[in-house]
Amino acid sequence: MSRKIRASVVQASTAAYSLPDTLDKLERFARLAKEQDGAQLVVFPEAFIGGYPKMSTFGVVVGARTDPGRDEFLRYHSAAIEIPSPAISRIEQISKELGVFIVTGVIEKDLGTLYCTAVFVDPIQGYVAKHRKLVPTAMERIIWGQGDATTLPVVQASFARTQGDVEPVKAKVSATICWENYMPLLRTFYYSQGTEIYCAPTVDARPEWQHTMIHIALEGRCFVLSACQYAEEKDYPAGHAVADENKRDPSNVMIAGGSVIVSPLGKVLAGPLLGKEGVLTAELDLDDVVRGKFDLDVTGHYARPDIFQLNVTGH
Repeated sequence: MSRKIRASVVQASTAAYSLPDTLDKLERFARLAKEQDGAQLVVFPEAFIGGYPKMSTFGVVVGARTDPGRDEFLRYHSAAIEIPSPAISRIEQISKELGVFIVTGVIEKDLGTLYCTAVFVDPIQGYVAKHRKLVPTAMERIIWGQGDATTLPVVQASFARTQGDVEPVKAKVSATICWENYMPLLRTFYYSQGTEIYCAPTVDARPEWQHTMIHIALEGRCFVLSACQYAEEKDYPAGHAVADENKRDPSNVMIAGGSVIVSPLGKVLAGPLLGKEGVLTAELDLDDVVRGKFDLDVTGHYARPDIFQLNVTGH
């Protein structure tokens, strides 16, 4: 019996740090993916809930912080969500109503610390897991804390088959956020846990990102679903930092997109989508994961545990 599902990645921006508006946007795009393309799994970008503060400095230089920078952090902290929270309940409601499994980036607040997090929401079980980004990149480290080994889930998801009352399709789903994808040992860990659908929420719109996604799909023999934000200046709060203060324009691009879906043998199934918001959808034949591992299983027959071993502390 075939193991096929339909999966979508959403390319869209946060709605100017407005939580209600962004949750409405999440519902609109999830509904579009379901009703237009029959999606059973929908992946949203990094920091979709809460926002990615592109170009912000938060008033930081080495050895000093500013009062306006602290005020900006307060505004950003106020847009973040707790887990659990009414915002998570709303995502659960959307997932249940549409019958889609949702993976989305959120900015999570835990007392005074923020984390760049991905949450997994099942249409039947509701919220099932989260992953906190292990290493924020460069300036992100002044606003986000580091995740640890307690949030490295590989979730077993079930997807209803289209033909009648038979056993659902089961698949292992993971999430690796933006430049975590350049951490070889993290990738190896997820491969070792049998990830089949490797979600990569991001804000990296560089052309080079496409090579990274194809490489990971080939290396891990897994489907890679990369959802990137597409954002213009108008998608940020008034007065938000921009690339050139003298050339402000609501239509100036802040994050250019590049969402893509790649097969376990490195074939681009959909995308990359550039220059606009939208949805990409592809049929994933999960048996292709096993077909791919026929000649390359980097934590199985193509590994050398007698020479190299991966130790994960705290998992």
